[in-house]
Amino acid sequence: MKVCVVGAGYVGLVTGAGFAETGNDVVCLDLDEARVAALNRGETPISEPGLEPMIARNVEGGRLSFISDAAQAIADAEVIFVAVGTPPRADGGANLSAVDAVAETVAKLSERECVLVLKSTVPVGTNARVRNILADTVDKPIHVVSNPEFLKEGDAVNDFMRPDRIVVGCEEDDDFARDLMRRLYHPLSLSQERIAWMAPTSAEMTKYVANTMLAMRISFMNEVAALCEKVGANVNDVRVGVGTDSRIGNKFLYAGPGYGGSCFPKDVLALVHTAREHGIPLELAQATENVNQRQKGIVLRKLKQQFGGGLRGKKIAIWGLAFKPRTDDIRESPALTLIDGLMAEGARVSAHDPEAGPAARERFGKAIDVGDDQYAAVEAADALVLMTEWRQYQNPDFERVKKALARPVLLDARNIWSTYGLGRQGFTYVGIGVPLA
Repeated sequence: MKVCVVGAGYVGLVTGAGFAETGNDVVCLDLDEARVAALNRGETPISEPGLEPMIARNVEGGRLSFISDAAQAIADAEVIFVAVGTPPRADGGANLSAVDAVAETVAKLSERECVLVLKSTVPVGTNARVRNILADTVDKPIHVVSNPEFLKEGDAVNDFMRPDRIVVGCEEDDDFARDLMRRLYHPLSLSQERIAWMAPTSAEMTKYVANTMLAMRISFMNEVAALCEKVGANVNDVRVGVGTDSRIGNKFLYAGPGYGGSCFPKDVLALVHTAREHGIPLELAQATENVNQRQKGIVLRKLKQQFGGGLRGKKIAIWGLAFKPRTDDIRESPALTLIDGLMAEGARVSAHDPEAGPAARERFGKAIDVGDDQYAAVEAADALVLMTEWRQYQNPDFERVKKALARPVLLDARNIWSTYGLGRQGFTYVGIGVPLA
């Protein structure tokens, strides 16, 4: 099948490479000529396990290409995926200007009956909005389908190739679009039927509700962690006791410094905005956002407590800058909030991340020291803060860390060292929702 993916960002690259992997002829269109040139040189602009070899394999096989010529990419495509950004506006709503522009371009350049698939995360009503833009293209019917992505950064290739479910929002009487989407996703549904068919509005809602519900679990456990500290309970034990209940499950129950990334923060706000427009307060979703904003300051507050309220002149080492492991994405990362707060307090910052170092250097310039050696970052620091639970941080050489630190203070924002007995090893250990050691 001839597939066009508009937008060679995170979602677009995984989508394009994934459909090429299943044998389709895929063209990824991006108007950023420098990005297209880099991709054609084999340079993948994002860090995502398994993505670079999959792109290289399919480019070499002639199934995947990258171009910036919209007419060439769109004219003969049977299916066109919209994978462009929908950044939040100041009021929390989604900025749909890029989606609108794609719809207008497709209306002008498509030369055949095709299906336009909204893969970008968009608010309820966007499918209808796009259909209105395309309403005048009666000479070449363009069908519109909502097909939200559910990719986890750090595991996106696996999520695409082995999806839990494939949500497709399609008009009930649109046999053309249904048949095409069924054929396109057939290789990913061989063992069992994974497509959940529904109306476009339901598909649009599903994406926002799923992300908000996951974010809600994180915020709730962070509130529970605060209560655990007051009553002497251990949030890790509570998590196990709660998560082993089959009605609840154990995912997204980890206390920490708050959620970040490109999805949860903006999607929670977008759902709240949509609800507000329709007169529904959606108080739990708003509370989820409020708790998260407060939680992003918890590490700074705990550091100030350790040093008597002031951090001026202190050197703080940070391990982990990405918002989660297995990605170089620092968007909305709690580590950024911490660094901004430390600099405002007059502290010096040295940091390390196995993937996100370049992005952090671009973000902060020379204001902080971002190095390539995790132990060098700790040298002469007054405290070491673990912000991202990368595997290489999970069992470090603590004796080496203690010798490097000016003061043996460890602040573990992910609670991965909470069972190591670090207090007995001469450290002051501080976690989130766990006993001090």
